[in-house]
Amino acid sequence: MTIEFPPSMQRRRLLTHGGAAIAASSVLPWMRHARAASETAVTFKLRPASAKAAILGEAKPKTDVLAYNGTVSGPVVTTHQGEPFSSLVTNGIGQNTTVHWHGIRLPNAMDGVPYLTQPPIRPGADFHYAFTPPDAGTFWYHPHEHTAHQMGRGLAGALIVKEPEPPPFDRDLLWVLQDWAFQPNDQFVPGFDTPMEAAMSGRIGSVVTINGMVPKPITLRAGERLRIRLVNACLARFMALRFPGHRVTIIALDGQPCHPFAPSNGRVIIAPAQRVDLQLDTIGEPGRDHPVIDDYYGRHATYRLVTLSYTRQPPKFRSLPAMPIILPPNPVPKPDLSNPVRHHLTIVGGMMSMGMAVDGKPAPVWGITDGHRKSDGMEPIFSIPRGRTVLLTLENHTSFWHPMHLHGYSYTVLSRNDVKEPYPHLRDTVIVGPKEIVDIAFVANNPGNWMFHCHVIEHQSSGLMTVINVA
Repeated sequence: MTIEFPPSMQRRRLLTHGGAAIAASSVLPWMRHARAASETAVTFKLRPASAKAAILGEAKPKTDVLAYNGTVSGPVVTTHQGEPFSSLVTNGIGQNTTVHWHGIRLPNAMDGVPYLTQPPIRPGADFHYAFTPPDAGTFWYHPHEHTAHQMGRGLAGALIVKEPEPPPFDRDLLWVLQDWAFQPNDQFVPGFDTPMEAAMSGRIGSVVTINGMVPKPITLRAGERLRIRLVNACLARFMALRFPGHRVTIIALDGQPCHPFAPSNGRVIIAPAQRVDLQLDTIGEPGRDHPVIDDYYGRHATYRLVTLSYTRQPPKFRSLPAMPIILPPNPVPKPDLSNPVRHHLTIVGGMMSMGMAVDGKPAPVWGITDGHRKSDGMEPIFSIPRGRTVLLTLENHTSFWHPMHLHGYSYTVLSRNDVKEPYPHLRDTVIVGPKEIVDIAFVANNPGNWMFHCHVIEHQSSGLMTVINVA
C-alpha cells in the first residue's frame, strides 16, 4: 500500500492545528514554550498497543504487532510549518515507552528520550507533547524506550510537515520502509536485541514492506511528476534503490531541501532513520511495468521492492520540464566556520568487544570516545556554548557502517576523509563508513542535553550513543 496526498487535499489541513499558513521566510518563532503551543493546538491522540496486522497480505494469517492506533507504519501525522502541534500519547503496552519526533528541531523537553528529557511513559499513563515545527519536510516518530523490541514489532510512523504553499507536483506519495524477520507461522522471530546481532550489523529481516504491507504494484500514469517521500524505519537495513526507466532527482535529505541532484550511479542510498525526498518523472511507456530494485547488499541479496505499473492512458503531459522543482529552504542557521568550537568523536567497538568485562560487568559492545574518555550513559561527553558554531569530526574505527543521528538539530555535512562534499547538505542522520572520517557543523542554538547515537538500533542499545550538552 502506498499513501498519497492528493493535490486537492494538499491545500487543506489533514490534521488541523490552528493558525494561518505563513511564508517560509517568516516562520513563527519555533522555540516557544511547550505550554504555549499546547494551548492553541488541536491534540492528536496516539496510543501504542498490541494489535494484529496483515503485513504479508490478506491471504496470510495476521501477525501480532505493536502499533500506534492499530496501524503499522502509521497513522500518518500531518501538520504545517510554523503551526503549533500537540499530541497526547497514552501507553497501551505492558512496558515503558516514549515518542521521539525524529528530525524535528524542537524544545528539549519534548524530545522523547527517557531519563534524559522526560520520565518514561509507564503502562496506562499519558504524556503530552507540544511543539511548533520550524521546518517543512519529511520526518517520523518512534519509541526511544525498549526501542528494538517496540520498533521491531511495528511502532513507527511518518510525520509530514507541509510547506505553506504546496510545491507543484502531480502527486505526493509516502513510502515508509520497514523489514521483518518471520517464523514459518507468520509471526516475528523472537529475541530482539540479541548480543550477536548487536555485535554485527543488527537485525536485518527477509521481508520488506511499504507502509506496513508487502507492496502491491503501484499505478502510475505517464507524463506525471511525482514527489516520493522515503522513510527508512528499519532497525538496521540499509537500502540502495534503483528506479530503472525513470528520471529521478533527489530534492530533500532528512526533511531538509537540498540542491537537486541525480543519485550517484542511479542508486538512492538510504540508511536506517534517514529520509530522502525524490522527484520522479514518469517517462515510461503506457502499459509497461518497471521494477524498483534494492541492491545495497550486492547481487546475491538483490530483490524487487515494488513494481511501478503504468496505465494505458496517454501521458498526462507530453513532455516534462528538464529543470527539477526546487523546494523552499527551511530556516536552519548557517554555521560560521571562521572560528568554530571543535570536537572530535571516535566510534569504537564491534565483535572483539564481546565477552569483555569491566569491573566484573560485561563491557558495552560499542562506544564513543572523545580521546580522553568513553561515553558513559546519559552524562554529556562535552558541552557547547549556546550560539556558537561547532565543527564535529566523526571518526569510525570499526568495520561497520553507522548512521549517526543527532537529536534536536539539522547539521551540515562538510567533508568525508578531508574531501569536501560536492553539495554541502543538511542532515540529521549521516552514514559514517568503516574507517571513514566525516566532518559536520551546526549552530548550537537549541539548549539542552541532546542524544547522539547510531541508528542501527542494536548498536545504540549496546553502547553506541552519547549526549551533547548545549548551554
